[in-house]
Amino acid sequence: MTIYTKTARFDHARALTEEDMRRIAPSIFATSAHESRSERFQPIPTIDVLRGLLKEGFAPVGVKQSLARDASKAAYTKHLIRLRRLDDGKVYRVGDTVCEILLKNANDGTSAYDLMAGLFRICCLNSLVAQTGQIDTVKVRHSGDVAGKVIEGTYRVLGEAQKALAAPADWSTIRLNGEERKIFAEAAHVVRFGDADGEVTTPIKPEQLLIPHRREDTNRDLWTTFNVTQENVIRGGLRAWATGEDGRRRRVTTRAVNGIDQDVKLNKALWHLAEQMAKLKTAA
Repeated sequence: MTIYTKTARFDHARALTEEDMRRIAPSIFATSAHESRSERFQPIPTIDVLRGLLKEGFAPVGVKQSLARDASKAAYTKHLIRLRRLDDGKVYRVGDTVCEILLKNANDGTSAYDLMAGLFRICCLNSLVAQTGQIDTVKVRHSGDVAGKVIEGTYRVLGEAQKALAAPADWSTIRLNGEERKIFAEAAHVVRFGDADGEVTTPIKPEQLLIPHRREDTNRDLWTTFNVTQENVIRGGLRAWATGEDGRRRRVTTRAVNGIDQDVKLNKALWHLAEQMAKLKTAA
């Protein structure tokens, strides 16, 4: 998430201005629906919701917008905003995790209004979408009483999002042995590279997902394993050699996950995987 990591670093965290957001993701400011939508489609102006969240102390620190194949939809298409309290009075250090709110929406029919809890890990700038059975998420279709549902759901998520912060403390106490880390990496490998049937053809190996990028990430606990795996899955840059049909060997390098939907989907899947591993270890 290049746009995000450039604007949301903790060494100079700042709120994005409306001018910043209009330049990066103009569809945030759509107040009507794209002309392709029927009269039943109720637009949800993201900027109105955002201004309400600002009053609650949540400031936008990162935004991105999907590319629109149809140029006429560029001002209405899917966008993602990350919001964080910048004035919470806390002193953060490298390794700390901060709670965020993620807002996804579109007024061209490509996305419902979706509000989720998120986590931001300071040491490596990776952004995690947290979705657990304890944390409410809000998904509102663009029909019916959208205004009432959005307002009610937004405050519900704000009240529940802090529960996501329990994971770093809890999962850091769960130590994984070599076989358990291997199982975790193999499952994440299928999540990232498997096709619809779960078949994987990439030469990238599961164990590559466990390679840390910094000294602080060499611990064998579940929280560290999850973060290292998540970073390798999302950021790309993993390399391997493959043999083509012509018999020639070529180097393969994974690309970063930049698409909004794929980013959120992969993060949710990895979070669920870590949750299940935590349950198994706790029960054992």
